[in-house]
Amino acid sequence: MTKPIPRISSRRNGRIGSRKSGRRIPKGIIHVQASFNNTIVTVTDVRGRVVSWSSAGTSGFKGAKRGTPFAAQATAANAIRTLVDQGMQRAEVMIKGPGPGRDAALRAIRRSGILLSFVRDVTPMPHNGCRPPKKRRV
Repeated sequence: MTKPIPRISSRRNGRIGSRKSGRRIPKGIIHVQASFNNTIVTVTDVRGRVVSWSSAGTSGFKGAKRGTPFAAQATAANAIRTLVDQGMQRAEVMIKGPGPGRDAALRAIRRSGILLSFVRDVTPMPHNGCRPPKKRRV
């Protein structure tokens, strides 16, 4: 009948997992990347550290359904749900890309109740950058 050895400095004291949800973020930045095949919503604090993220693939959509506006709406709702619990009231929105999920994601963000200070389009535009591939000869 040996008595159990007490764990010294074990990481299972509950503090590790609960620290992330304990951080209060009053203001943040919501980055929406809407490509033709997928929509990725990343939420960061003002310094740019990622707080939560979601994509159409992680929201349960597969294949061509990931590029739809409905998938973008569900993705934005998933990314923001954890933030409202952490107390985020104000946010800036940066939208990147030409995909069909742009407007739907923005609509879902507006519906979540977070006050948007501004919405900015940060789609990268080439000043006639790369040379296009040569024309196909069939």
